[in-house]
Amino acid sequence: MVTERKIVTDVVNRYLLKEYVMKATERAGFGGIDIQRNPMGTLITLIAERPGMVIGHRGKTIKELTSVMEEKFHFDNPQIEVEEERNPNLNANIMAHKLAVALERGWHFRRAGHSTVRKIMAAGARGCQVVIAGKLTGERHRTEKFKEGHIKYCGEPAIETMDVGYAVAKKKLGVIGIKLMIMKPDAVLPDEISILNAEEAKGIVPEAVVEELKIDRAPVEREETESAVESEDEELAISPETVDESKKTGTAAETETEKAEVETSDAGPEMETEPVASEVEAKAEPEPAAESTESAQAEETAEAPEPPEEEVKEKESAVEKGAEAEEKEAENEVKAESSAPLKTEDKKNEEEGENTPVKEDEMTEGSDME
Repeated sequence: MVTERKIVTDVVNRYLLKEYVMKATERAGFGGIDIQRNPMGTLITLIAERPGMVIGHRGKTIKELTSVMEEKFHFDNPQIEVEEERNPNLNANIMAHKLAVALERGWHFRRAGHSTVRKIMAAGARGCQVVIAGKLTGERHRTEKFKEGHIKYCGEPAIETMDVGYAVAKKKLGVIGIKLMIMKPDAVLPDEISILNAEEAKGIVPEAVVEELKIDRAPVEREETESAVESEDEELAISPETVDESKKTGTAAETETEKAEVETSDAGPEMETEPVASEVEAKAEPEPAAESTESAQAEETAEAPEPPEEEVKEKESAVEKGAEAEEKEAENEVKAESSAPLKTEDKKNEEEGENTPVKEDEMTEGSDME
């Protein structure tokens, strides 16, 4: 029971000290307090928006606070440190106090609530909730909430990620209570998972764990590769693309053999080369078919009856007459071609004679002769 009472009294003293410091440093912008016991005494850290006002002129106010903590709250050798709040818009106590001051000055509760939420979210918070309770517009008490973003109300995430601040606004109609909850930007929720690269994990994950993971992963990778190879083999065996490719390769080989035959025929007997094995096979294959055709022709000739001698003589005579007629026609054509240029020369001379003018001397000589 002695230890339990001691724990309870310590906790009560901590809360009483927090309330006292909050009132004493209200104008300086109280942001929070942290109390830690050490062998040298008690270390008390104050967070304020304006630390100069907490320290006072030549440390007057901070000396008064240390004496009160030692005499009234019975802390052993209290040592006070003051820290400045770098981002006051993300501190729940500071923003709650500012909202209370705005309500005391006559701001409408909706205007004040929405403006504080906007400021907090603009500072980078993940979530914010403002609760104002009291006589807001009339004699009846009511509660108004202003919320935006993520909010956690209970459990370990609420304890670790949420910052809670309280303040009181005193008005003519009565007291208005303010509760403000902020989820800071660096808050990590349980359902958020981040995957690290190999380079990022070097300084965080020990090497032994990485090697174990590689050993465990090796058989899985082998199974994946084997299954991929099997699927590829099945696709090649079933897909019609492989059939088309085989046809294309066969036609390409045939065209190549044909080109080789043409080149050898163009080159002449000097460039004759030994036949390719594929050509020899291609020529060797149709030999049975040629032999079969020759045997069939021999059988047809043997089966067909021989024509009589008179018909043979008539055909030979007809062929001789046709040859003689063709020779005569060729001789006639040659004669016609040789006589044609002589006639054309005579015609040209006659035309030139008609066109040439007769001189006057020749005309007079002709008249004298007459």
